Amino acid sequence: MDEKDTQLEQGMPQQTQDNAENHDNMASLLEKEGLGLDLPKEGEIRTGVIASITPQQILVSVGTKSEGVISGRELEAIPPEIRETLQVNQKILVYVVRPEDSNGNIVLSYMKAREESDWQKVEQMRETKEVYHSKITGYNKGGLIVPVHGLRGFVPASQISLSRRASMGSGESPEQRWSKMVGEEIDVCVIEVDRERRRLILSERVATPETRETLKERVIETLAEGEIRTGRVTSLADFGAFVNISGADGLVHLSEISWDRIKHPSEVLQVGQEVKVKVISVDREKRRIGLSIRQTQGDPWLERAAKYQVGMLVEGVITRLTKFGAFAKLEEDIEGLIHISEISEKRIEHPKEVLKEGDKVTLRIVKIDPENHRIGLSLRRVDSQAYTDLDWQALEEALKDLDTSEEA
Repeated sequence: MDEKDTQLEQGMPQQTQDNAENHDNMASLLEKEGLGLDLPKEGEIRTGVIASITPQQILVSVGTKSEGVISGRELEAIPPEIRETLQVNQKILVYVVRPEDSNGNIVLSYMKAREESDWQKVEQMRETKEVYHSKITGYNKGGLIVPVHGLRGFVPASQISLSRRASMGSGESPEQRWSKMVGEEIDVCVIEVDRERRRLILSERVATPETRETLKERVIETLAEGEIRTGRVTSLADFGAFVNISGADGLVHLSEISWDRIKHPSEVLQVGQEVKVKVISVDREKRRIGLSIRQTQGDPWLERAAKYQVGMLVEGVITRLTKFGAFAKLEEDIEGLIHISEISEKRIEHPKEVLKEGDKVTLRIVKIDPENHRIGLSLRRVDSQAYTDLDWQALEEALKDLDTSEEA
């Protein structure tokens, strides 16, 4: 039995076998003569050579019997500035849209080839974690827009570096702060590629790794005592509040939060609140930053105490008695100390021998210390001859005020 009879017994049709043999023979012949054709496939990217350029089409030789054509929509898709750079005999990448149209032409696309090549590049970047240097070209409510190899990449807010976020400053919204970054240079890594959704996610934090400690060290080196900065409250504790300024946390002690007495920071602050702070100490060795909120505001004590002067007679209410003296309240938040030596001409062992809490007494101001918010008072010097002239002057002014009010 010969070979053909065997193939018939195995169920292979004679005509099919003959066609296969003819195809093999043709391919073998073409190969022997050096005439083998590398037929293009749909979706393939090839390197071609521009054969001719006209306003209606661009012919590109892609190694086949006939040249491929870029025309119609594919020609219109090429931006004018790019089209002007194309020249005859120039090598370019082209994308095979269709291996053959109704006229037998190979339909090519220049822009799809560039885009496809760009997607391949960013996919490789994701695998190799390559760092790409670019510029910020835009932003939206979620983050920054950065071009990578001709593609539009997106850097989410969470992937923006700590130092860049710290330098954003204040504003009503992230978009307003990010708008100042447009045009700035940036290093990014590709962390996600989704070609179907045309989604390219980038990260500056991966490209420029940094820790909060290294950032804090950098901030501490640039801080100076007395500076006024804008920060954001990051946490509250019984002893004070932590405020982040330029990426580094500083402590606002409870006593530096408000001029009013408070028992806990939560009475006046909340996490996330934007506040102005004054740098009052920088310990570079221990990497500690001391801040004050109240020192950025007017001191209400000074405003209220401005009407008092040494030698004046005032009315006060005894609020506390201690071994070293008595405290007297002159008005809301203004309190003075009557040292035990200023209570009586006689020697006493304790203020309670002369005074008790709630007593209303006339006192003389003997000292004012604005820096420490202290007023020194005296009970025994109320009738002191040393202040006679001042008392007469105060009395005359009081009488003038009385006469003026009666005339009115």
